[in-house]
Amino acid sequence: MDDTADVYDRQGFGQRLGFGTRPALLIIDFSNAFADRSMLGGGNIDAAIDHTVPVLDAARKSGIPIMFTTHAYAADGSDYGLFVEKNHNLKRLVRGTPATAIVDRLAPRSGEFVICKRHPSAFFGTDLAGWLATRLVDTVIVCGCSTSGCIRATVVDALGYGLRPIVAHDCVGDRALPPHEANLFDMEQKYADVLSGEAIIRQLAALSK
Repeated sequence: MDDTADVYDRQGFGQRLGFGTRPALLIIDFSNAFADRSMLGGGNIDAAIDHTVPVLDAARKSGIPIMFTTHAYAADGSDYGLFVEKNHNLKRLVRGTPATAIVDRLAPRSGEFVICKRHPSAFFGTDLAGWLATRLVDTVIVCGCSTSGCIRATVVDALGYGLRPIVAHDCVGDRALPPHEANLFDMEQKYADVLSGEAIIRQLAALSK
């Protein structure tokens, strides 16, 4: 059997996209529900939230566009889709409740866009693509959870929209580490550049200059 890294390298995967000139920061689903192991959290999600704090601070200092997503549904369930059939616990994510609020450590500020989504991708059924296009964004820095679900779905769609996805590997989390690690590898090979939060902070500082 081929060595995993060798076969990807031999077939030409893993090329670098690099940063463009107009990045934005997208923080996906770091809400109270996903920080709570009794609801939808666990694994390395809490550590990823902590590592996102300095990245968010650097993004604010650099003045780039910042957006958050929270996964939430109407209280009466009128907007449920098939996603909730795969996990009935998602029905606890009621729009406007503490469970769907962004964690205090990353609380959005005035002028930062908060998107309510009902599907894994932050682009599907939301205004995200238009909001980014209006601001001439060409690069999306992605933090959040879960790596194997909403992060991956968003990254794949971002690439399809002609955006350069940059995934902060220590700022994304999953409730189990094997899918987290497998999806980071796969995204770096096919869809995104995967960098540390520190490397992204340095890049933001260089772009600001």
